[in-house]
Amino acid sequence: MPTLMRIGNHLLKNRLIVAPMAGVTDRPFRQLCKKLGAGMAVSEMVTSNSLLYGSAKTARRANHEGEVDPISVQIAGADPAMMAEAARHNVDRGAQIIDINMGCPAKKICNVMAGSALLQDEILVARILDAVVKAVPEVPVTLKIRTGWDREHRNALSILNIAENAGVQALAMHGRTRACAYTGDAEYDTIRAVKAAARIPVIANGDITTPEKAQFVLAYTGADAVMIGRAAQGRPWIFREIEHFLNTGTHLPQPEVSEIHAVLLEHIHDLHAFYGDVAGVRVARKHISWYTRGLVGSSAFRHTMNRLDSVSDQLNVVNEYFALAARADNRLRYENNDENNNTQDLPVASRLAA
Repeated sequence: MPTLMRIGNHLLKNRLIVAPMAGVTDRPFRQLCKKLGAGMAVSEMVTSNSLLYGSAKTARRANHEGEVDPISVQIAGADPAMMAEAARHNVDRGAQIIDINMGCPAKKICNVMAGSALLQDEILVARILDAVVKAVPEVPVTLKIRTGWDREHRNALSILNIAENAGVQALAMHGRTRACAYTGDAEYDTIRAVKAAARIPVIANGDITTPEKAQFVLAYTGADAVMIGRAAQGRPWIFREIEHFLNTGTHLPQPEVSEIHAVLLEHIHDLHAFYGDVAGVRVARKHISWYTRGLVGSSAFRHTMNRLDSVSDQLNVVNEYFALAARADNRLRYENNDENNNTQDLPVASRLAA
């Protein structure tokens, strides 16, 4: 049995972590993934701009009420003092782990020299990491990066050295450069090299969409854990599927329609309660679309569902669709008849882990 991963004084229950995803890894999604097998879930990134601390969006992202430990909050920014203040602010509001975003490839983040743009400035990387670690000595600080800025400038090993010297306690790495964004395939050689040199836990991320791929990446890179993003959208039970496969070498059967109906209803109700009825209905639409993506007869359902604006209408069409699905088969059925719903038939953006 592989050694479980530890971050500071937090011993994770397994080696499976939910990747931080803007607009996705809110508290309801994190709670659900943990319930369905994830060992840890990292929040969507929180701004380091203190002027925004009073906004409803930032307040929601700092809401961890009822969340299962450990509570990991990702912060983003480019100013060491502001990042230190953001770390302190979030620890004071319940964060048990502070994760620093140096991996996001989005233009709006990189244009302000945050996210993966920071990989171009190793001196600034060191200043930020030093400032954050010193600001919150009572909690572990982790770092998420990419392999480098572009294929000619893969500096992950250098960033690892900076992170270890600063006192960072775990490093998550997506197997693409910032320039690659989400195109092409993730590469794991750089992650393997970083793990071989590391004194801290290393988490592998990128294109981990099936139990077999998780097993391969863990074995090939030697990583302490894997981080899964987009593959969990609409399939939060992927974590228990992977854990079962890693432990037994066998696949779980497809979930029963009744179970996933109940999981989705719980998720929708949590979203309505968390965001309020109006915003909650809008946020729930994308999750409902992800849950039903690829299921037999789901295209017409999604077309109807995406035009509904009320809580009752949204719940009614979901109940109707799953009632029909249950009458057809007691287990989920996908259009491609692939028992394990491997994701090669999904759109590219849905196949990529964050």
